[in-house]
Amino acid sequence: MITEEQALTRILERVEPLPRRLVPLLQAREQFAAADVFARVALPRFDNSAMDGYAVVAAACTGGRRQRLVGEQPAGLDRRLRIEPGETVRLFTGAPIPAGADAVVMQEDVRCEGSDVFVNTNVEAGEFIRRAGCDLSEGQKIVEAGTRLGPQMLALLASQGFAEIETGSEVRAAIVSTGDELVAPGGTLGPGQIFDSNSALLRALVEKCGASVEDVRHCPDDVLSIERAFRDGLGCDVLIILGGVSVGARDLVKPALNAVGAQTDLWRVLVKPGKPFLFGRAGSCSIFGLPGNPVSAFVTFLLFVRPALLRLMGARSDQVSLRRTTAILGGEVNNEGDRPHYVRGELVDGKFRAIGRQESHALYGLSRANALLRVPPGERFRAGEMVPVIPID
Repeated sequence: MITEEQALTRILERVEPLPRRLVPLLQAREQFAAADVFARVALPRFDNSAMDGYAVVAAACTGGRRQRLVGEQPAGLDRRLRIEPGETVRLFTGAPIPAGADAVVMQEDVRCEGSDVFVNTNVEAGEFIRRAGCDLSEGQKIVEAGTRLGPQMLALLASQGFAEIETGSEVRAAIVSTGDELVAPGGTLGPGQIFDSNSALLRALVEKCGASVEDVRHCPDDVLSIERAFRDGLGCDVLIILGGVSVGARDLVKPALNAVGAQTDLWRVLVKPGKPFLFGRAGSCSIFGLPGNPVSAFVTFLLFVRPALLRLMGARSDQVSLRRTTAILGGEVNNEGDRPHYVRGELVDGKFRAIGRQESHALYGLSRANALLRVPPGERFRAGEMVPVIPID
């Protein structure tokens, strides 16, 4: 067996970002930029007013001196107005600053009598003026290749006039679950059978990453049925297999993968839960075999499949791993085994506590968890210690 670090390194060495594509900006949310992007337009593009008020020459406003109103400038087309000391122009938020003005007085700080405006406060040059380029300079890098494009980033790109943006390609995934014991939700359970929860779990996890699930299929423990499903799944960028990757007589995944020409790069990882994890390739398709227990499938997806999906989508190397933070441990946790143990728990207000049963089948506890605690082999963490945790929401 190899360590989780060795497994992830080997996986990321064997997956490459898919070809880039040009997409409409409004369809690029949560995709990854395929190239660096530079500002076309300074922000603000011109000096403008930070609020509704009056443009003035600051030095001419001492002692509440009268200012003569000579015009009005709304936000919009620049009327090319100009003022001299002792003159003022009515402005609205975002309006261009008239030539000659060096400050804006808020409308609450003036008294108007016809065309006479009296300033009731001290005025300093530069007040309430947003200078051209103070937020962003033309030519400045605004997006780095591999950055995920969230709503705020889309707004920045829109401010530069981009209607389209180059992103990584969409990743298409197929999910195949195996096992005679599984019945689709809505079906009827026979003796010894359970409902298939893993397919719903993995579909949601894949889609949460931003990938597209093209096919979800269940196969009984029949090698020909599994082979057919694998051949169809290899038409996608990623094939995720649930169950059947261990060493039992009914674990048919590895023989079926051999039959469809797949090569296995790694099998079995020093991690708990999730030791019987498999990664391989067939042509351009990356193949992941996850254990059948739901907690094992969940943990191995987060540790190994999610980073590979993000890399295929074009994410930067520093964005593919899970975010880590620290928390105060709410109760003692120990690991007497020889593998790192990912304990499921609840992270609230900087405190982590293990929640529910910690066996690999315990789906109820997993459904309540929002963080993982990695406990190294032979390690004991005591209540009140600061421990590294991994938020999973």
